[in-house]
Amino acid sequence: MLSIKNIVKQYAGYRALDDVSMEIEKGSIFGLLGPNGAGKTSLIRIINQITAPDSGEVLFNGQRLSQTHVEQIGYLPEERGLYKKMEIGEQLIYLARLKGLSQDEAKRRIRAWFVKLGIEGWWNKKIEELSKGMAQKAQFVATVIHEPELLILDEPFSGFDPVNAEVIKNEILELNRKGTTIIFSTHRMESVEELCDSITLLDKGHKILEGRVKDIKNTYRNNTFLLEYTGSRADVNGSSSFSIVEESNNNDERRLKLRLNSGGNSNDIISYFVSRGHINRFEEVVPTMNEIFIDKVNKMN
Repeated sequence: MLSIKNIVKQYAGYRALDDVSMEIEKGSIFGLLGPNGAGKTSLIRIINQITAPDSGEVLFNGQRLSQTHVEQIGYLPEERGLYKKMEIGEQLIYLARLKGLSQDEAKRRIRAWFVKLGIEGWWNKKIEELSKGMAQKAQFVATVIHEPELLILDEPFSGFDPVNAEVIKNEILELNRKGTTIIFSTHRMESVEELCDSITLLDKGHKILEGRVKDIKNTYRNNTFLLEYTGSRADVNGSSSFSIVEESNNNDERRLKLRLNSGGNSNDIISYFVSRGHINRFEEVVPTMNEIFIDKVNKMN
């Protein structure tokens, strides 16, 4: 869907993007990640043709990105941009017309989205009358109303309570199931794990990590396991297969974090503790995307 090739963007003496390249597969949900100042917003602005790169190029479905692609892209910015004193129905029609829809088709689609999101009575309301989360629903409709091939979401759950965040998440997944390619920029790593197929992590204008979420997490596995059991206290000093990293006890209820030594396997842990009590929980501790994010960025600084 999108090929980003050797992008450089300079602002005065600051290089926001330094030879950044990435490939975004058609029909995927792609996480664009990084700490503040990493270059995410600069790249998003280039894809939306708000600014141009100093060098490099972006290809959209194999064609050099141009104004003809505007109607195929939807962008939900982190800083919302609806007119506060304009009626919602009127301005959504206006924004849909800018994306190439007729007035009748715009009205039909807007009404259908209002029903889906439970906001049928909002047509004549003004944005200034709504909470941040409710205004976000209107902004979301404006972003998807023209059924874009590529949807760019910058912190899409900002301002939502958990119930409405779940509503929007389900609509995002439904759009993706129908074939929409999604670029998802967020600091919420739990959302990345739940939604994204693959990610690129930027820091200070450089790409420092990329790949499929599952593959990245597997790379960071470190043979650590969590065990909870009821029984006598463990003394594993004589074990060559594993060692205790952390331990907490509450009478005879015990919680251990264990790490396999070279040559050991998880069956060694199970065999050892089965003979010493009742195992209540046993699972591998795989680093979260949040832990990987922090570790990778810290190593670069």
